[in-house]
Amino acid sequence: PFNLLNMPKLQKGVFWMLTATLFFSIMGLSVKLGSLKFSPSELVFYRSSISLVFIYFLMRLNHIKVQTNYLSLHLKRSITGFVSLILFFYAIAHLPLGTAISLNYTSPLFVGFLLPFVLNRKLNLKIYASIFIGFLGVFCILKPVFQDQSFFAGLMGLLSGFGAALAYLYITQLGQLKEPDIRTVFYFTLISTVGSATLLIGQEIYMPAIDDLIVLLILGTSATIAQIALTRAYRVGNTLSNAGMSYLTIIFSALLGLVVLDEAIDMLSLIGIVLIILSGIFVSFKSSRLK
Repeated sequence: PFNLLNMPKLQKGVFWMLTATLFFSIMGLSVKLGSLKFSPSELVFYRSSISLVFIYFLMRLNHIKVQTNYLSLHLKRSITGFVSLILFFYAIAHLPLGTAISLNYTSPLFVGFLLPFVLNRKLNLKIYASIFIGFLGVFCILKPVFQDQSFFAGLMGLLSGFGAALAYLYITQLGQLKEPDIRTVFYFTLISTVGSATLLIGQEIYMPAIDDLIVLLILGTSATIAQIALTRAYRVGNTLSNAGMSYLTIIFSALLGLVVLDEAIDMLSLIGIVLIILSGIFVSFKSSRLK
C-alpha cells in the first residue's frame, strides 16, 4: 500500500515533484483564464494572498513560528520569486500557455549554469554544451513569437525562468539549514502579497464576479499546494533531479492548453520545447553526479 512516510528519500522527492508539476499546470491554466479580466499584478495579489491565509493557518496548526534566524536568505528567495512570478504571469497573459510555461521552465538550465556560483559545484564542458542546446530551443520558441510582435512577452517569460532558478537555489540552501518548508513558503507569499499590493496602488482594479471568484480560488489553492510540494521536493530530493522532473509541467500545461483553450503549438516552437526538455534533463542528471 502507498505510504509516503515510509518512502525512501529519493522517492519522496519524486512524489512531491510530480505533485508540484501537476498543480503548477493547473495554476497556469487559472492564470490564463483570469488574465482575460485581471492584470498580472492583480493575479499575483490574489494568488499570493489566498496562499498566505492557507499557509498562516497551517503554521498555527503545526505550531511553527514566523520568526527565523535566516531572514536575509528568506528575503532573497522571496523577492526573486516575486519578481519571477510577475514576469511569469505577464508571459502567460500574452502567450499560448504551453509556450509561456516552456520559457519559464528554462529555470533548470539556469540552475545548472548558476550552480558553480551559488552552491560552488563544478560543471564540465558537456553540461555547458547541453545548456547551449537548450537555449537554442529557446530561440526556436522566441523566433515565431517575435514574428507576431510578442517578443517582449517571450523575453519576460525567459527572465522569469532565470528568477525561478535563483529562487530554487535559495530554497535548497534553506532546506540545508533545516528551515521548515511552510515557513519558507510563508515568507514568499507574504512578500508577494505586499509587493503586488504596492504595484496596485493607483491602478484601476476589477471587482471579481462570482465565476471569477472560482477561478481565483483555484488559482490560490493550486499555487499553495504546488509551492508546498515544490519546497518539500527540494528539501528531500536531489536538486538537479527535481529540476529535470519540473519539465513535466510543460507537458501538462501544453495538454491543458490544447484541451481547455484549444491552443495549438506550431512546429518550430514544438522543436524548441523538445530541445529544452531533453537538454534540461541531461543537464540535471549529469550534474547530479558531480561532487
